[in-house]
Amino acid sequence: MFPVALKKHLIAFVGAVVKPFGSFVSNLYTKWGDLDVSVQLDNGSGNSASKTLKRSLLRDIMKALRRYGVARYIHFIPNARVPLLIYEGNYHNISFDVSIDNYLGIMKSKILLWISQMDERFRDIVLLTKEWAKAQNINDPKSGTLNSYSLCLMVIFHFQTCEPPILPPLGEIYGGNISDDVTGWSSISERHIGDVCAANIERFRSRNLRRRNQSSLAQLLVSFFDKFAEVETVASEYAICTHTGRWERIDSNLGWARTSRSMLIEDPFERPENAARTVGPSELRVVSNAFTDAYNKLSSSSVLVNRNSLISCLTRSRVSSQLGVRPQVHYTTGTAAIDPAAVLGRFENVMRLDRRSHASTSAVTVSRRANETTYLL
Repeated sequence: MFPVALKKHLIAFVGAVVKPFGSFVSNLYTKWGDLDVSVQLDNGSGNSASKTLKRSLLRDIMKALRRYGVARYIHFIPNARVPLLIYEGNYHNISFDVSIDNYLGIMKSKILLWISQMDERFRDIVLLTKEWAKAQNINDPKSGTLNSYSLCLMVIFHFQTCEPPILPPLGEIYGGNISDDVTGWSSISERHIGDVCAANIERFRSRNLRRRNQSSLAQLLVSFFDKFAEVETVASEYAICTHTGRWERIDSNLGWARTSRSMLIEDPFERPENAARTVGPSELRVVSNAFTDAYNKLSSSSVLVNRNSLISCLTRSRVSSQLGVRPQVHYTTGTAAIDPAAVLGRFENVMRLDRRSHASTSAVTVSRRANETTYLL
């Protein structure tokens, strides 16, 4: 039996549904990633629950998880911008990040899915850079480095600033501010945003049919590292703005200028919020150095022609071992002339990326994800 106080809170869950979001919904997830879920309440008003109620309900979920012994490593973060409950399930070892009424997170994920469907290279580069960032220990906001969302926005920015561009400024896909337009759960507003985005994406595709960027995956990855190799210097004056698809001067926006930050990556769906707000000054130097080091290595013929060296440069040991790389890697130092096209071709063949179509986000698919073992990254 539940205590009377807990019973009162459980009434709030009547009619509630659990919706996945984040990288799983946007088709940018890896088999080691967390599963983000939002408990969507049915309060009859369509409005989101208050922050106080969200904290209280997450606390109740935490108590239930402990009572029934179905989870471990439970961590409650009540004072985050979005109150969060983190735990690992006992049955399939899936790590969950649970929030309440996270309408904005769900909508962001859907838009990122639509963006990923515009060009298959986008998903590939996001997966590669996430794995590389983990290998370099710069993908951990808790330690002051980049979160995965910021990395995703950096890839979007790179695709916007290529020549010719692969993606349009996100303001051309949806000109409004999602955080203002999705204040509660409304199928009408969600459908409206979806229709606007679909029409604008189709407009961009039609406009760029004859101007498609033909860069290979390898070229895009190398130029990505090159673009942000000096980010520590640039970050003092400029923001990465995917809404406009340009570097924007920080002093041009009062919302940015008043914010204490080391690196500014504007959240295009919550303008002018900074998606990279956790990055500190010393950590920014580490991030910048990691980009510079990656660019230098991938510009070196001795690394590119050596399969083991290349994989070790981009992945963690547990991933490289799955690709057949031995723990001790010996770098070649030959200086013979190399055909650049052959080098890039070999590089692409080495990184055997998964190109599966996006899976359904049904409850069945979510459970299958726990047993997924075929994804490379």
